[in-house]
Amino acid sequence: MNKNNIVFGTGPLGYWVTKYLSDQGNKATLVSKSGKIHHKLPEGVKIKSADSKNAEEVYEVCKDADAVYYCAMPPYTDWPNNFPDMISGLIEGVSKTNAKIIFGDNLYMYGSTNGKPIKENLPYAAAGHKGKTRAVIANMLLDAHKEGKVKTTMGRASDFYGPKVINAGFGEMFLKPALEGKTVNMLGNITLPHTFTYIKDFAKALITLGESEVAFGRAWHVPSAETISQKKMVEIIEKEIGKKIKVRPAGKGMISLLGLFNPMIREVKEMMYTMTEPYIVDHNDFEKTFGVNVTPHEEAIKETVAWFKMQEM
Repeated sequence: MNKNNIVFGTGPLGYWVTKYLSDQGNKATLVSKSGKIHHKLPEGVKIKSADSKNAEEVYEVCKDADAVYYCAMPPYTDWPNNFPDMISGLIEGVSKTNAKIIFGDNLYMYGSTNGKPIKENLPYAAAGHKGKTRAVIANMLLDAHKEGKVKTTMGRASDFYGPKVINAGFGEMFLKPALEGKTVNMLGNITLPHTFTYIKDFAKALITLGESEVAFGRAWHVPSAETISQKKMVEIIEKEIGKKIKVRPAGKGMISLLGLFNPMIREVKEMMYTMTEPYIVDHNDFEKTFGVNVTPHEEAIKETVAWFKMQEM
């Protein structure tokens, strides 16, 4: 192998993609706007600075790359203003190289499916601004591929969790109070089926897509372990930490009220349908094409809890 890979984004997805690429013997470079990272770099990995809105800066860091993994995003509260410009600069910069783009995506563009399984052939029917923004940037990438500007593919994951994942439903806001024996706030109906993606499985799936020619020109739903429920996830965590967890679910009304005072919570309101109806992700296309080797929730939770216990919480 020994390919040259550029990974935009120093969050958990970018970290794990970079680590696994490096572990395989590939050259991997992390890229962020600041050129800094808030945790230790994987062994053998360097970091560079580039603003993905700036096509020339993108070109400079990607000019010798074989593949560009894009795992970055703007602040959650500012997607419509920033995300399209970031993807535009990415496409323009990488199109001047021989590299291909592998994009780490989510499922917001589909909007509510009223509890029906979420498949890749569904229309982009999101009603909210974050979902519409995701649709815009997905189409930008796919159009660039169709036009022959740059080869692109994307892997879409559901809500993810795992080591280094802080800002998530089963991230710090859950595990910190759970480990301290305090009441945990949760969203929606916690008994409904809900697909959760382990962050390491997400990273490995993106690399699988990046290494396969048949992956390009479309989006794929990356594989996740068995669809269970928030309640079942809580029970698995309880078993792992050895104590009961007190939970306090919040509905739409409470989120609307809290959103008056907190911009981040106000953004969550748009996505409440994911927690108030079954949220089941279909990854059959990926499984049929590439096979599936996912981490069971029990094992993933064990690794996640162990990582959080090592942090100063």
